Amino acid sequence: MYVLIMLRYVIVWNKIPDWKMPADFHPSTKITILIPARNEAENIQACVESILQQNYPKQLLQIIIIDDHSTDNTATIVQNIKHTSVQLLPLAQYVSESETQSFKKKALEIAMQQATGELILTTDADCITPKDWLGLIVSYYESKQVKFIAAPVNFYDEQNALERFQSLDFIGMMGITGAGIHGQFMNMCNGANLAYPKAVFQEVNGFEGINHLASGDDMLLMQKIAAIYPDQIGYIKNPKATVVTKAKPTWKSFLQQRIRWTTKSAGYKEWKVTVTLALVFFFCCSIVLNLGLAFFIKGIFMLVLLQLGAKTLLDFILLRQMSQYFNRMDLMKTFGVSSIYHLVYIVVVGILGNLKKEYEWKGRKTR
Repeated sequence: MYVLIMLRYVIVWNKIPDWKMPADFHPSTKITILIPARNEAENIQACVESILQQNYPKQLLQIIIIDDHSTDNTATIVQNIKHTSVQLLPLAQYVSESETQSFKKKALEIAMQQATGELILTTDADCITPKDWLGLIVSYYESKQVKFIAAPVNFYDEQNALERFQSLDFIGMMGITGAGIHGQFMNMCNGANLAYPKAVFQEVNGFEGINHLASGDDMLLMQKIAAIYPDQIGYIKNPKATVVTKAKPTWKSFLQQRIRWTTKSAGYKEWKVTVTLALVFFFCCSIVLNLGLAFFIKGIFMLVLLQLGAKTLLDFILLRQMSQYFNRMDLMKTFGVSSIYHLVYIVVVGILGNLKKEYEWKGRKTR
């Protein structure tokens, strides 16, 4: 099953047509970019400047940064950005820290009320957007008129083996994301690079029904929209549409991030996503289990070699193709070590994410 799943991703990825912004493109869509930020003083300036440096008409651009109870000078930095398109929204004026667990969803919900754009874009405060980001997303939207758009997110500026593993793993996830959407068999996305019409957000009643989970402002919303518009979910296949951010520097922060992502799996409405993720999880678990049994039962070691061989080969095919597409072939030098990390992390995070419902994120303990 793992071989079939991975082959399907590779085959369908190659069928996705690259999206190119028309040479004579002149946008007509008013957009609002929502950026939730909590203690992002080190990153928010570069994030906003990367957006403002793009060639998009000022009269069609609104940027709302929602300050989520920051204890640093995030808000001050935003206030000092003198641009008519930039607006600061203090979340503390609307909700206290004791009133909710879903701070990011609440931030987006409140900001949505202030949004004047037809098309909503979301990214994270620690992200850098490429110069053609807005043009590619808006031209795709105006051409396709889809109800939800996902686009790539990658890591950059890796400093150690752990960060390089995350980059390689995430590049693979972009292939899985694109293939799943294009093949209409798996809707996944990342909130650092999304777009959807404000009217559609209102039509599905926003985060209603999923706001009990701290995570899931991206995939759970996507699946709500896909339930109504299954044929109108799009993925922008173009390296120039890729938003970049930095990987987590320590194992603790990395595991906390992935546990947070895993906790939202209980809210998935699409059974195909749940089944696929479960198959991958149990396959990895079986490798670890069989490796332990190999010391006691004859013949099991050959099964382990077969399993590892299949996983390594298929992972290599997918990751090499994705690394080449995103011009990050340097990451393939760490494929051997990353393969070990991947096996262990899938098992550990899969277990902890479903058993340990509490985790720490941005200085908060939440569920």
